[in-house]
Amino acid sequence: MTARILVVAGARPNFMKVAPVLAALTGRGVAHGLVHTGQHYDDAMSDAFFRDLAIRAPDWHLGVGSASHAVQTARVMEAFERVLVSERPEWVVVVGDVNSTLACALVAAKLPGIRIAHVEAGLRSGDWTMPEEVNRVLTDRLSHLLLTPSRDAEQNLMREGIDRSRIRFAGNVMIDTLLRLLPRARARGLPESLAPDRDRFVVATVHRPSNVDHAERLQVILRALGELAGERRVLLPLHPRTLSRIREFGLQPLLERLDVREPCGYLEMLALQDAAALVVTDSGGLQEESTVLGVPCLTLRESTERPVTVSEGTNTLVPWPPTVDGIVVAAIQAMRRGRVPVGAAAPEGWDGRAGERAVDAILAS
Repeated sequence: MTARILVVAGARPNFMKVAPVLAALTGRGVAHGLVHTGQHYDDAMSDAFFRDLAIRAPDWHLGVGSASHAVQTARVMEAFERVLVSERPEWVVVVGDVNSTLACALVAAKLPGIRIAHVEAGLRSGDWTMPEEVNRVLTDRLSHLLLTPSRDAEQNLMREGIDRSRIRFAGNVMIDTLLRLLPRARARGLPESLAPDRDRFVVATVHRPSNVDHAERLQVILRALGELAGERRVLLPLHPRTLSRIREFGLQPLLERLDVREPCGYLEMLALQDAAALVVTDSGGLQEESTVLGVPCLTLRESTERPVTVSEGTNTLVPWPPTVDGIVVAAIQAMRRGRVPVGAAAPEGWDGRAGERAVDAILAS
């Protein structure tokens, strides 16, 4: 195929972000293609999201699978280079901060005549122990067009010396997907077993290496969730990495008080968040989604690259370093503050039109 623009999706967080960009490109009649690197490689973590989001089948599936950061990045680079050499697009659009984001930007930067647009540019946590921080900073350095999700991201880029002419405010593309599919998620409803607990249960997710690869910290988090389960039903869709570590560390007994579930598809997770009294997470995406949904969120991290979810939204960072009592008290306080209407806490540009603004900026550059 001949594509003027190639859009890259690598892992589950990317899928919600590329959907609005693909829709805007289609609506403007721009020749484009979709590359799925296969960084998330099983049905529950990948194909189900394509179905939920109504994204067409990718034009290229690189099938890189799981590996160490270095090996996975190298595999993506090797496979993606073949696509670029064959297609020679004008633009490569990368989103977010996963390994595929940086890998594809690196390949495009070393081939002549190809420009890079980074959707969700300028986010910074200041925590260089996070692989995502490395990915996002280096991708921004390589990109010709930096499409920011929030005004603080623009300031981050300019403090780093990036020329203002390369920066465009687009807003949050992931919220485009949320607002488009929220009616479908609500129509889907909750499982019958959860219906009596609507607006009372807690949804928790934990997957970041900084939390799950350390036995003591993972134990603290699970014990705190167990304490909360004495008051509220706690749902824990369990990431495969987290389950593996729980077994490795012998922490399975700490799951007994929790409602442990398989990883959720997008619509299911959206419906759960929408009906929850509280979200407890270390996910960046859930911080954003809960803010727009108006649901209190407690983030299990020392810092966040999405500070607008704290300053303008419904998010709170857990006291650090985390303790059982610290997590439980912060969770109770967050629930007491309660919900706000959908959109009431949404930052500027989190309005359902970020994908359109991003594509307009690409086409104008």
